[in-house]
This record gives sequence, structure tokens and C-alpha cells, in this order.
Amino acid sequence: MSKRINVTDTILRDAHQSLLATRMRTEDMLPICSKLDQVGYWSLEVWGGATFDSCVRFLKEDPWERLRQLRAALPNTRLQMLLRGQNLLGYRHYSDDVVRAFVAKAAVNGIDVFRIFDAMNDVRNLKTAISAVKAAGKHAQGTICYTTSPVHTVELFVEQAKALEAMGVDSLAIKDMAGLLTPFATGELVEALKAATSLPVFIHSHDTAGLAAMCQLKAIECGADNIDTAIGSMAWGTSHPGTESMVAALKGTPYDTGLDLELIQEISMYFMEVRKKYHQFESPFTGVDTRVQINQVPGGMMSNLANQLKEQGALNRINEVFEEIPRVRADLGYPPLVTPTSQIVGTQAVFNVLAGERYKTITNEVKLYLQGRYGQAPGAINPKVQVQAIGDEQVIEVRPADLLKPEMDRLRSEIGNLAKSEEDVLTFAMFPDIGRKFLEERAAGTLEPEALLPIPDGNGGPAAAEGVATEFMVDVHGESYRIDITGVGVKGDGTRHFYMSIDGMPEEVVLEELNQFVGGAGGAARGRASEPGHVTTSMPGNIVDVLVAEGDKVKAGQAVLVSEAMKMESEIQAAIDGTVKAVHVVKGDRVNPGEILIEIEA
Repeated sequence: MSKRINVTDTILRDAHQSLLATRMRTEDMLPICSKLDQVGYWSLEVWGGATFDSCVRFLKEDPWERLRQLRAALPNTRLQMLLRGQNLLGYRHYSDDVVRAFVAKAAVNGIDVFRIFDAMNDVRNLKTAISAVKAAGKHAQGTICYTTSPVHTVELFVEQAKALEAMGVDSLAIKDMAGLLTPFATGELVEALKAATSLPVFIHSHDTAGLAAMCQLKAIECGADNIDTAIGSMAWGTSHPGTESMVAALKGTPYDTGLDLELIQEISMYFMEVRKKYHQFESPFTGVDTRVQINQVPGGMMSNLANQLKEQGALNRINEVFEEIPRVRADLGYPPLVTPTSQIVGTQAVFNVLAGERYKTITNEVKLYLQGRYGQAPGAINPKVQVQAIGDEQVIEVRPADLLKPEMDRLRSEIGNLAKSEEDVLTFAMFPDIGRKFLEERAAGTLEPEALLPIPDGNGGPAAAEGVATEFMVDVHGESYRIDITGVGVKGDGTRHFYMSIDGMPEEVVLEELNQFVGGAGGAARGRASEPGHVTTSMPGNIVDVLVAEGDKVKAGQAVLVSEAMKMESEIQAAIDGTVKAVHVVKGDRVNPGEILIEIEA
């Protein structure tokens, strides 16, 4: 029996999220869209996931404008997005009116297919989004987040699929975000879903363990209808099986995709060049790594986790973090590791490793999770961790959004005239701090994306940046060195890259201008914490809120600051009872471990 297999390409979303920390800019997407539009894909995934956050936080692009531009450039192809159910594209649950407003605007601006998932596989958190997609007349794809644990079984996934079908979804997706599927497990699950429902089944599997292509072939043999792939130059490893490879594998069989292999290869050559532009975001941790079968770190998380640890000067400890992630996951009742639970578990694992003590600092998101604010945990939660995090606070059992009041009117009022459209209000809703900053910078005409480093010249050295080469002889302790400065890189956040040769050996030197962000309130440099009353942080980050002022009385264990690191917030607490003698930070300050942030006098 002949059955054409449909293809969704992830090149404009998940491929670069998995390999390049979601940094591809719209300017590098639009020139190739006319060719992508000719391929005949079932859909192109172009939006959602971490792209919205990355646009606003790093690229300084309006994500809604990106969507409109892609819609205009791809008139013949379905556009698809990844939606986190009640979390939308943020890291918390939103009220139902925000979910409905967001889905409606996404549909109007160009999205045809909404792949909707919940990080806990709690179908209650999908209900509002699914109904909103159906109301907009678009394709609602219910999603099962595949994972393995003592509590996750084929029977459990089938029950979830039946519940999604009852909610009116148009198709089912198996979302294997970490590359945990194995070929025969894939076949068993696909056969069970096809037997239990009447819905088309889509396979989304990252190749982190090197098994995804085999899993897709087995899925096709067992009745799957659609596979997710990525253009070959942005495929494999923590990304997806290469589109060209899968098209070639199925060509001339009953499952032939009918796609033009030569055209796809031409597109692949384009992205091969584009990828070089983002070389600074490449990571050695995005290739095939079978350890994923144990640590379960998904592709997008792998790339972002490595990049964030690198920014904090702790990349050398990433293997310790990988070992800690399964332990934290077990403590939290085995949630699937997909946004936002991947960030919740991953960031807590980083805190545990860098602090040298498990749960010495517990993020606010972990506390909310343990209160049931993200939904029902799949398995039993470690009671010791739960008590340590939330004490005797009540754990909710209802759908978390049932406790939320409508938010849209409040959000419109809070952002005021900075919002020029309902889309701007929704940007602010997703990320209040960085969303407001983005809208303020847009109004002031000061939007500026993060700097990209020069592309290497192909001879092992960086391309020379603008500037005149300068030659020096430097004497250090009686030794002389010939220094030739060959270029100066673009200035990034507090750093500048200098390219030089030292006695003929090429070197790159990165200077970090400490006086630009170490200064506390009033500009004075912070001292080093040495007394019990010195409040400091165990993680580099940014101050989100200052909860006390000079003269306030505080108790040991009382939260005095809220900091943000790796997109997760955590409270910084007083270690002793006493009176606040001095506060050396203000909201927005960059802080580092060991600095005195607040002084408390017993």
C-alpha cells in the first residue's frame, strides 16, 4: 500500500534552537524563503519555543514582525509554531484570557498549525489553548512529551492521546525532545496510538543519541504519517535527522515524500554559510551523545545550558550538571524535560553543583512546581525536598489556571503607551522585564542586537576586525615578547575581544570591564563577603528585586533579594538576625559570587 510521508522542516525554529542557542536572525531567513516555499513541505516550523524570548532578549527583533515577514515570504506553506499550553511562550501559567488572546493574534499574524504541549503531560493545561486554536479555525496538534521513567508507560501515553482526541485535536505529535526514543519503543508506541485513536501521528525526535533516523523509519513502518526533519547543514546531533537523508531514504518506496532532493540540497548550502555567522554559539555538547539516555537533557536545553554555563565561567563543570539533572528530576517526580520543566530542573541542578550543596538555594520556579502551580507531577515528589522548599504550604490539586484572575486589562494598564498594539501587550505579558525594556528601547530608537564575533578566516585564525594593527615589544620579568595586534572584536556585554600574535603564535584575549557592572548603588566597588552578616550570591546573575532597605529588621532565612540566573529567579536570604546596615545593589545590577550585596548587623 502506497502512503506518502509528509515532512515538517524545523530549520527556522528548532534546528537553530538546538544547535545555535536560538540566535538565527530574521535577516538570514528571508533570503531563502522563496526556495523553502517551493519544496512542498507539509509545514515549516518557524515560531514559538525559545524564539520569542531570544528575539526580545538577544536579537532585539519584534517576534510578531518576524512572523508577519515569514508569512508574507512563505505564501504557499503552512507555518507551524510550538506552544507550551497554558505557559504559552513564557515560564509560568497565564490566565485563560491571555491564552485566548495570544492564540488569536498568532493565528491572525500567520500561524496555521499549533503544536501544543504541556511539560507535565497534564492535559488540563492544554484545554484552553486547544479550544482557542479551534475557535481560530486553525490546526490543533495535541502533543505527548515522550520520556522514560518508572512511571511513564505506553499505557499512560495512550490514555493521554485519548484525552487529547476527546478535546478535539486534529493530530497527535510524539515529541521526543531529548532523543530518548529507540526504534522498537517507537514502533510499539506508534502502533498503540494508531490502534487507540483515529488521528494522524507526527514524529518529532532529536538525534542526540544517534537513533532518530532509525526511529522515524520504524515509526513509518508502524503507521506514522509525518516526520520532523532539519535541513542537512543544521541537522543531526541535538537537532533532527537531515531532511535530505530522510527524503533519499524514502525515495522510490511506498513512503516516498515526493520532495525535490536537489532543491533541498541547494537550500542546505545556503544554511551552511549562514551557520558560520553564528560560530560563537556553537557548542561541543551538541553532537551525538548517548549519555542522553541517562541525563535526558533535550537538544535545545543542551545548547542553551552550555552557552549559559560558558557565560558564567563554569563550562568545565557541565558534566557534573549532567550527572545532577537526573537526581533533581527524580526528586521532582520525574517530569519530562521540556520547557519550562527542563529549565526548572536544569537550573536547579546548576545551583546544586555550583553552590557545593544540594538545594542550598532553591529557585522560585522549583517552589512553584512543588506547590502544584505547573500541574500534577507524574510521580511521587521527594518529601524532604518539598518540605525544605515550601514548608507546610498547601499543594494545589486543581488546574493551576483556575486560580488565576483575568490579566489582559491589568497588563494593558501596566505597559501603557509603550504598547502600540495588542501584540505589544502580549510581548510584555510573556516577559515583563525584558519585554518592557524592549519596548522602551524601541520607543527610544536604541534597539541593538548582541554583538556577533568576526567569522574565522579559514586559516585557523579570526578575521581581522576594523582597526589598525599595532606592534609592541613587551618585557615581563626580564622576558621579551613580540606582540602584534591584528584586530579588535565587536564589543559585547562588558567584554572586548582582541586578536593578536605573541611571538608568532595567534591568540585571542578577552577583556572584561569589571567597572561597568561590579559597581553597586552609587558606583562604589563592592567588597568581598567575609562576615556572617554579609549577604552574597552563589551564582552570577542580575538583581530582579530588592526586598529590604537600610534600617529594616530581618530574620535569618528571610528573603532580602531576588536574583535571576539562566532565566530562573531565586531568593537570596539573610544568614543572621539583625538590622540592614547597607544595601549595595539596585534592581538591574549584575552581581557575582563573593560580592557583598547587603550588610546586616547583628
